[in-house]
Amino acid sequence: MEQRASAHRRTSFTGSAGNRIAGDLHEAPDGAPRGAVVLAHGGGQTRHSWRGTARRLAEAGWLAVTIDQRGHGDSDWIADGDYSLEAYAADLAAVAGDIEDRFGQRPALIGASLGGMAGLVATGRDEPAPASALVLVDITPTMKSDGVARVLDFMGAHVEEGFSSLEDAAAVISSYLPHRPPPRDLSGLRKNLRLDPDGRYRWHWDPRFLDARERTDGKGHRPELETRLVAAARRLDLPVLLVRGRESELVGEAEARTFLELVPQARLADVTGARHMVAGDKNDVFADAVLDFLSNLPAGACCR
Repeated sequence: MEQRASAHRRTSFTGSAGNRIAGDLHEAPDGAPRGAVVLAHGGGQTRHSWRGTARRLAEAGWLAVTIDQRGHGDSDWIADGDYSLEAYAADLAAVAGDIEDRFGQRPALIGASLGGMAGLVATGRDEPAPASALVLVDITPTMKSDGVARVLDFMGAHVEEGFSSLEDAAAVISSYLPHRPPPRDLSGLRKNLRLDPDGRYRWHWDPRFLDARERTDGKGHRPELETRLVAAARRLDLPVLLVRGRESELVGEAEARTFLELVPQARLADVTGARHMVAGDKNDVFADAVLDFLSNLPAGACCR
């Protein structure tokens, strides 16, 4: 029998500061969902980076909720500029609680980079976790300092001047991600940019987001952040999956091993041919790993 395609619709949530968080609900084509999943993107991205993954999850019977984190995409910019990791974690907890209230499903959290750090802090507290499970996408408490520096340098390089055209932005991204074929259709890129009154395209996030990033020691190390994330990891008491890009510039084999020592119940999935942005590099392989993990959660874990 031919499988029906999933559908998605716009929604919104209220964050921890009363801020509006834009989202999309990707709904299972038939019947009640097997469970709910919240997908939180990395810094500088938007919910649209999860489109292929969310579609796969919905077609497999899950309610997949993609959100724009505070200061990103269609979500509110924060008046006082609070883009701390704790604020992102509090927003995720608020969204997860809203989903449980609406649908009777305590969701699993999937977080890439910034979204993963926020998910780690939100679930690694001395209180009941707001989620049923946690998937960290190429992020761990310890990271390669040179990779961190490279990501931050790329994000900050064009904040002020922006780009003259979509083609200009695409060329810059291609130079940063030379392992990916250049896109033929730039319509997807448009969702990650905003067109300002001066006619230039700029990233679709509040530039003050970079001001709140944890200070480095000049070599890409962020010791205060690492300490907070290690403490959160030690407190995790739920099923955990770490998905690592095998060619990741941030999470190497040593960093993955350290995380598995911190979180003994965690599973590891390596994705060959992927770097830090795993879902964008190898979405089908990534989605397969996530679906396998979700399908093998303890009975009732996804639907409390």
